[in-house]
Amino acid sequence: MRGGSSCLLTVLNELKNRGVQDILVLCADGLTGLKDAISAIYPKTEYQRCIVHQIRNSLKYVPYTDRKELANDLKTVYKANTEELGYTNLLELEEKWKNKYPGAIQSWIDNWDVLSVFFKFSPEIRKIMYTTNAIESLNSTYKRINRNRNVFPTDMSLLKVLYLSTIKAEKKWSRMVDKWDLCLSQFKIMYEGRI
Repeated sequence: MRGGSSCLLTVLNELKNRGVQDILVLCADGLTGLKDAISAIYPKTEYQRCIVHQIRNSLKYVPYTDRKELANDLKTVYKANTEELGYTNLLELEEKWKNKYPGAIQSWIDNWDVLSVFFKFSPEIRKIMYTTNAIESLNSTYKRINRNRNVFPTDMSLLKVLYLSTIKAEKKWSRMVDKWDLCLSQFKIMYEGRI
């Protein structure tokens, strides 16, 4: 999505107008202006940047010869047991890599406020929220069905195609989220009165 804060603000306002009263946690890639837009419309929402996108962005300018080592080093940050340990490991990585690939680690430091939100959650919840890949997979399905069609005769025909492709994609979602009952009970405690 392009357009910055004003476009995102419009989308979030539309969601609110359609009845979305609250968002507990929003995990997204690094869309410019999303943090400001979400806090303007849903001020209680916690914004977590997608760790997978952050890793990809960090590794994109790193030659293949060093990617595996840097990726393994980054695991010590986002798989740490606490935010403090994660940040300490991040500073150690900065010291190790700053001369060779300064931007790869600096981006983590600059965005720590939106990368570290998930540390307040249990490992079961972290596993669910550290990436947006499931959503991207569904969006990819939608793009694939529309690639060969330039025009739909009616809005309803588009909705039918999207609905049917969602039903088809849903068949691939063969398993429930691990320990969802445990996660839900934790959310009910953390967000008392909001669920």
